[in-house]
Order: sequence, then C-alpha cells, then structure tokens
Amino acid sequence: MNLFIKKTGLIVLVLILIFGLFVNPVSANVEETPKATITILGTTDMHGRIYPHDYATDSEDADAGFAKIQTLVKQERAKNPNVILIDCGDTVQDNSAELFNDLPVHPMVEVMNTMKYDTWTIGNHEFNFEKSFLDRNIKAFNNAVLAANIYKEDGTRFVEPYTIIKKDGIRVAIVGLIPPHVPTWEASAPEHFEGLSFTDPLEETKKVIKELDGKYDILVGAFHLGKDGEHGSTGAKDIAHACPEFDVLFLGHAHAKVNEEINGVKIIEPGKYGWALAKVNIKLAKNGDKWEVISVDTENIETKEVDADQEILDKFEYVHSKSVTDANKIVGQITKDFIERPDYITGKDEITTMPTAQIEDTAVIDLINQVQMFYANSQISSAALFNFGSNLKQGDFKKKDVAFIYKYANTLNGVNITGENLKKYMEWSASYYNTYKDGDVTVSFNPEIRGYNYDMFSGMTYDIDISQEAGNRVKNIFIAGKPLDEAKTYKLAVNNYRFGTLLKNGWVTNEDKYYDSYEELQDAGRIRDLIIKYVKEEQGGKITPKIDNNWKIIGTDIDKEKQEIVFEKVRNGEIKIPTSEDGRTLNVVALNYGKLMAEGKLNAPASIPAEQITEAVPVEKATNPASSKQPATEQTTTYTVKDGDVLWKIANKFNTTWQKLAELNNLKNANLILPQQRLIVPVN
Repeated sequence: MNLFIKKTGLIVLVLILIFGLFVNPVSANVEETPKATITILGTTDMHGRIYPHDYATDSEDADAGFAKIQTLVKQERAKNPNVILIDCGDTVQDNSAELFNDLPVHPMVEVMNTMKYDTWTIGNHEFNFEKSFLDRNIKAFNNAVLAANIYKEDGTRFVEPYTIIKKDGIRVAIVGLIPPHVPTWEASAPEHFEGLSFTDPLEETKKVIKELDGKYDILVGAFHLGKDGEHGSTGAKDIAHACPEFDVLFLGHAHAKVNEEINGVKIIEPGKYGWALAKVNIKLAKNGDKWEVISVDTENIETKEVDADQEILDKFEYVHSKSVTDANKIVGQITKDFIERPDYITGKDEITTMPTAQIEDTAVIDLINQVQMFYANSQISSAALFNFGSNLKQGDFKKKDVAFIYKYANTLNGVNITGENLKKYMEWSASYYNTYKDGDVTVSFNPEIRGYNYDMFSGMTYDIDISQEAGNRVKNIFIAGKPLDEAKTYKLAVNNYRFGTLLKNGWVTNEDKYYDSYEELQDAGRIRDLIIKYVKEEQGGKITPKIDNNWKIIGTDIDKEKQEIVFEKVRNGEIKIPTSEDGRTLNVVALNYGKLMAEGKLNAPASIPAEQITEAVPVEKATNPASSKQPATEQTTTYTVKDGDVLWKIANKFNTTWQKLAELNNLKNANLILPQQRLIVPVN
C-alpha cells in the first residue's frame, strides 16, 4: 500500500512539474498584468446652488446643491484614491448668486476649491456679468479652467483647451467646450465677451485631438453642450459620431438626465442644480508600456436621499443666511392671486399636465410686458415665462416672488423694428405649438423648442391659428387699433437675450437699439429690479392682476364633452400627457380622442350622462344695479357659455371667483361646462 502511494505520489509530482512548466508562466503573466481603475465624477449647471435651497421660493430643494454633492464625492474618494472631479459650467449664475458678485472670489468658485475640483469648464451663463467678474473668478479657481473654442484677438485661447491629469502614471486628457452662441445671447452687452470669439465645437474638437495625439491614455470630454446641437451648431452627439477616440463625454447646458452610448462613446449628463453626481469608472490594463481602456461604466448617483455635508453647510452659512434674508424682503402687496389655475387640467399650483400660462394670456406675463413697455417707452413688448408655474399669490410681494416669475438676471432693451420683421418674429415664436389635428382635445408644444423661446406680446391684439403650419399662423394683428403695417417701424421692448435672437435672425441691427437699461441703471437695470421699481413707484406698492386677453389660439375644433372625458382620466392618472425626451418640456403630444379610443384607453360613454350636467336656471329679469336698492352681490344675469370658455375665465369677466360660480349654479364638476350652457352670473 505504501509503495503504491509513493509511486502514485511520484507520478502526480512529475505531472505537476510538467504541467507547471507550461501553465505557470502564463498564470504568472496574467497575475502580473497591471490593472487600474480611474473614477471621474462630474457636475454641471449648478446655477448658484450650495445649500439644497431654492431662494426664488425660499424652500428646500431636496436634490440640489454642492453640499449634497460633497457627501457623495467624499464617499467615492474613500473607495478609490484615483478620483478626478470636474464641473461642466453654468455655475456662478442664478439662485441669488449675483448677491455675491462683488466679492474677490465668488462663493461658487470658493466651494469648488474647497471640494478640490480638478477642472471647471465655463458655461454660457458665466458671461452674464462684467468680463472683469469672470476674469477674476477664473484666476481664483485653483486648477484648470477649460474651453477649447474661445479665442482672444491675438489668436491664443482665452482659457486652457484641455488639461492632462496623471493618476498612478495614467494620463487622463480632459477637453472643455462651450456653445458658440455667447455673442448672440449677450449681444446687448458685448463688453461681457469683449475681445473674444467662439468657434464651432466639432471643428475645435478635431483640432484638439490632433494636438493631443500620443499624450493621453484616457480621453474625456467635459462639455457645456447638450446631446443635440442648437441654432445650427454641433452638439455632443455629432462629436461622438465624428470623434470615437473619446472614452466618455460629460455633458451640460441642456439640464437633461442622460446616460447612454453613441458610436461606442459613453455620454452622461446629471441634470441640473445637483440632481445627481455623474460617476464614470474606467478600467485599464497595461499592455507593454501602454495603458489600454478595457471598460467604461457610467451612472448618475442621485442626491435626493443624501444628507448635505456639514462642513460645506458650516463654511457657506453666510451665503445661505444672506440669500434667505434678501429673498424675504417685502417690496409691496399683492391684492389677489394672479393665476387661479396654474395647471390647466388639474387646477393645481404644481404644473404636471398643461401650463395655463402657455396656452392663454395671464396677468403674470401682462405685468412683465407692462413693466418693459413703461421703462423702454415702447408701443409693444414681448416676454417669455421661464417658469411654467410662474404666479403671484395674494399677500406680501417679496423679492423671491420677483425671482420666481422672472428667473434670469436679464436686462431690458428697446429696439426699433419694422412691421415686416415683427411679423417674422411673431411667427418664429408661434412655432412653439404643434399643428392641430382633427380629434385633438388638447393644444400641445413642439418638443424641439424650449418654453423660454415662446414669447407672448402686449400692446397689440393677435390670433395664433394652430391649424396652419409654423410660419403661417399669426393672424389679425392690430396695434393701437390699426392693422399691422409691414412698412412701418414700431418700438419694441425685449430682454437682452431676445435682442440677441433678433440680431442673429437679421430682424434688427445694433443701430436699432434705442434703450438699454444696463447702460441707464447699471446693476439696478435688470428686469427683476425694474419690476420692483415699477410696483413701488408707479403702483403705490400694490399690484392687482390685470389681463387684457389680447391674444388667443384659434384653428381648433375641440369637442368639450370628449375633452372632459379625457381630462378626467388625466386627473386620475389613467392617461399620461407625454413630455419631451429630457423631461424639460411638458405636453409635447396632443391627446387625440380617436387615437385614445383606438388604443383602448377610453371606455367612457359617447356623451356625458345628463345627471352630471347641471344647467343654470334661467333668470327672467336681472336687476339693474343703477336703480335697485338690492345689494350688488345679489344682482344676477345669465351668461351663455361659448366655445373655449372655462369657468375661472368666465369668473374673471364678472369680477368673481370660479368657486362662487360653481356654488351659484350648483355645478357638480367645476371643470365641466359646455357650449350653449346658461350660467347664473353676478352683474359686473
């Protein structure tokens, strides 16, 4: 037995030795192959947010702020020492950040230095202020400030086009880009970009890749660009198709939530304000004397459930305290809610379906336009709502309310424009709507056009016929009671951003500008400041909602019964209104009754049961308030509902509330009124 064991053991030993001669060197090579993981973390479009707080509403913003981002950054640095932290721009503007513009170092730059950011790609909103402000803060940033496609007059770049960071001997090249449209967007304040020119992102990327040849192991884009291009320039998608050398592209500018792959290139964008921290793990293996990328994993780590970093909160408490105090300064009184039903379908303040302010005239946009016309001394004005939920509520009128209805620090311009070009401008704006189709029960918006590019006009009356294709929609234009004269020149009030649009499209020239609030009033010349000034000085500190209903949408034939059937299913969650791919634009596809029926989403009867409709009792004779001793509140008449009417709109006509009309007419469903229905209404 022992001999057998010995012989067997000897054979096994010989086999092991033989096998080892062939196998062990291979195994040794596999084990000895160097490997590494580089983690790159990215933020973008933080827009003045350190604390998780929105100063325009003075409320907590659960998924915002550098303080929450820092908690995640610390966790990732604890996992892997090879971490690179980058920001993709639009950092120092918005959320009361301009309160600190006079400091030697802006708090948003100071917080990035505190968090040890490796790169900062400047965004277009960094140019919203004096160039000296940007120059000062670029100098204050501790590491690389990037933007390859900005040039000075001497042909050199304004900031670094790229930087190369080494981690454990691995060379990571990071390239920065910015949209080339800053001269258009800042056209009314050319001193903000004085001496600078901006080139096409794709062409500049190709140039930079040649400059970087042989200098990197990992190639990263830190772009203040969205996936799609705009205004005729290239976007990140175009760069990924043309330049597959990139391992990953960090995006910004579009405020989108992106995590995908295009042409073998990973692209990621973590939304806005600090909604998420973009994380990219890049694994490499060494092949000879070269590092080769073997995998790229991307994810957006959301911040909503993350605790804010206490060190950041403590260090920047002065920013939070000053911003809250400023937001709550009372500048006047609001006598009545400006919009009773901000969401057209649900009636709620939170906009989840269709924003009322985008489909009909409101007191909020009329106030903004009134202020613009007053200070620009113009005949007409145009303005967009930057926040679909913009509203003013009865009570104290505070600075935060102004920021809520007018988000950006824009200034005011007065320009001379011909009637012909004014019509072109109005058609450009009206392309915001999708074309109406038979069976539609909603008006919807073009997902390719942002809401901030939909302007509403005052000082004129006009209709928008959405049965027509874009470019042929604006009808019945009257100014001062006379039809638009295409040969005549009109005075138009616009913000500085829109003045750039008019310039770019050739509708005005720089010589056409006759008023600039920034030149006149400097830091007090922003439209937000003018709104406050107007309320204090021209309205005696009190503002009351006024709607002139000077424009309306026409060209629809909406069946109100069918609309209400669909609306009810939207309210209870059975039907969802589509949004744009990035979620930034609501209501991008009209709800069509026939299509919904074909899809089996409607099982309602063909008409609404009669018992659900309470028609108003006719009043034989209304009391004349001029001759009656009866209190005015008891004097009534009848009103016949017209196509397109809604209850709150009728209430405005008769200086009452929709709740009062619903009670007066015993309406079981305040959202359900039908054409030709008669309502009891108070004598106006």
